[in-house]
This record gives sequence, C-alpha cells and structure tokens, in this order.
Amino acid sequence: MSRAFWSGWILFAAIMMMMIGAFNVIQGLAAIFSDDYYAVTEGGLLVFDFTTWGIVTLIWGVLLVLIGIALASGEEWARWVGVVIVGLNAVVQIAFLSAFPLWSVLIIALNVLVLYALAARWDDAQQDMAGTV
Repeated sequence: MSRAFWSGWILFAAIMMMMIGAFNVIQGLAAIFSDDYYAVTEGGLLVFDFTTWGIVTLIWGVLLVLIGIALASGEEWARWVGVVIVGLNAVVQIAFLSAFPLWSVLIIALNVLVLYALAARWDDAQQDMAGTV
C-alpha cells in the first residue's frame, strides 16, 4: 500500500484521539455536575467519588485531545504516548460496561482502531508526512 494511505491512518488516529478525548471530557463533566447521571446498581459501576472520577476523566480527555493535536502535527513522541494512553483508556472503559454497555463498546472499538493506526507502518507514514519518498 502507498505511504499516503498510511499517513491517512495517522491523521485518522489523531482525529479519533481528539474525538475520544472530547467524549471523555463530556463523560467527566457529566460525572462532575450530575451525580445521578451514572446508573449504578449492586453489580454495577464502582467509583469512589463521582466528582473525583469526573475530574480525572475530564483531565484524561484533555490529555487525549492534546496528544491527538501533537500526533496530527507529526510529533514522534505522540505516537508512543498515544499508544499507552489509548490502551489505558480502552481498559478503563471496561469499568463503564455495566452502566453504559453500548457507549463503552463503541469507545473501546475506537480505541482499538486508533491503536492499529498508530502501530501499523509508522515509518512509511512519517516519511510521507515529511515529504520524503
């Protein structure tokens, strides 16, 4: 496949990271401003404090957005930080499966797509983004 194809995947990953970050920001704000937003049952979501969880999720979302912007700018470090952060985000979303199963599965799937885009053929994408063939 062409290098342009893989640089398109990197741009896709950057945009998806920014969107996932925005989703986390919304999720965090919902937890901060509405303690009863999350449906918690006996076997459900385990969170120590909704406000604290909301703040952590909000900061996590902003971090994802910033890394997505750095990735779109072609920063090499953003790839590795992105892989770690997106991987952790996918794992953390498992905690929300009982409260929001469809939402959690969607976010986990988007995280997996971003991981693929960041892991596949990075060198070709970097060369194409730099304009060298």
